[in-house]
Amino acid sequence: MDNETFNLDLRKFLKQVGVTSQREIELAVGRALADGRLDGVTSLPVRMVLTVDGIGLTHEVTGELSLEKPPG
Repeated sequence: MDNETFNLDLRKFLKQVGVTSQREIELAVGRALADGRLDGVTSLPVRMVLTVDGIGLTHEVTGELSLEKPPG
């Protein structure tokens, strides 16, 4: 295995995931706000699942996206 090639491809993939995921979340939240589906909602639970089929990897990351500025 060529580590340099692998690491470059991995970084490109993760950058693509980050950029496209952020855009999709922003668009979906914008639509939900416009439709009135987020009235009174202050945060959204979020979950990302990474799957690498060739090696049987499944990795889940969970978190929370705040829609309001915290007090203080």
